[in-house]
Amino acid sequence: MKLPIPATEEELDLLLSRPDEELTAFMGKLQGDLVILGIGGKIGVTLGMAALRAFREAGVARNVYGVSRFTDQATRDKLTRIGVHTILCDLLDRKAVERLPEAPYVVFMAGKKFGTAGAEELTWAMNTVVPTYVAERYRGSRIVVYSTGCVYDFLSPASGGAVETDPVNPYGDYAQSALGRERVFQYFSKVYHTPVCILRLNYAIDLRYGVLRDIADRVWKEEPIPLTVGNFNCIWQGDVIRQTLLSFQFCESPARVLNITGPETISVRWVAEEFGRRFGKTPRFEGVEGNRMYLSNAAQAASLFGYPRVSLLEMIELVAQWVKGGGASLGKPTHFEVVDGKF
Repeated sequence: MKLPIPATEEELDLLLSRPDEELTAFMGKLQGDLVILGIGGKIGVTLGMAALRAFREAGVARNVYGVSRFTDQATRDKLTRIGVHTILCDLLDRKAVERLPEAPYVVFMAGKKFGTAGAEELTWAMNTVVPTYVAERYRGSRIVVYSTGCVYDFLSPASGGAVETDPVNPYGDYAQSALGRERVFQYFSKVYHTPVCILRLNYAIDLRYGVLRDIADRVWKEEPIPLTVGNFNCIWQGDVIRQTLLSFQFCESPARVLNITGPETISVRWVAEEFGRRFGKTPRFEGVEGNRMYLSNAAQAASLFGYPRVSLLEMIELVAQWVKGGGASLGKPTHFEVVDGKF
């Protein structure tokens, strides 16, 4: 799928949130409104935009509610302008969660990762207490839950990546609490027969952040690139959004788990050299390729959704052009090189 190179953040948001015919047709069949919990995060805004665009293109009148603390007022304003009904809510407030609007479809993407070190208790509260409140409030809905590939054990590139049936072995407070989030939703899915689909994602690519942007920035600034984690998976954020919304049809009780990522096990060194060639710079490396990293196998998701529409080389080209053009950054590195579980 050949994408135009966006010149502005507005063009990028439109690119990421553009629904294809399959998604539009699917969203047109949904019988009711959609609530997105944690919409203020990195993926939430364009997810909300995509859902709203798909509803409109399908010719159906549906509400999209976006729930967040909205610490960034500009994010709330952007969502309001496009027609998302924004709701200011601290999801740690049980009574506030109970007042949230009814909706048969819920995307749960609230949580805490970065800044976990030194604030472990808040991470556990956000990742396990909040899911309890939400699972009780929306027991009669279909819930798609964002999780992470960090719940798996570290693997070598030769493994082919973890599959959904592999045993989990989370390392560190973030990964352990993320598994706690899954277990809470799995528990309530059984108790209330709530259809749930848990998406273990790693890593989404937006031109403003992501593993590719992290590597590109280091090559561009001629900073050394750590090779401790020598390989990774990634997927275009537009494909993440598409698969997220299509996942409502795969919600089950007991809860279903799907790995969401691209098909390649990607070499950090190779990606850096690809950026170096595009930037006219020679990448600098530090350390040697390790043999312990988060890797997932998304063959199951590919069998359900098809392969991602945007290829790895196209993502690299888009990121390279964005960086060369001085494109904005969220300033939120993925810390993909972390192997001690401390984010």
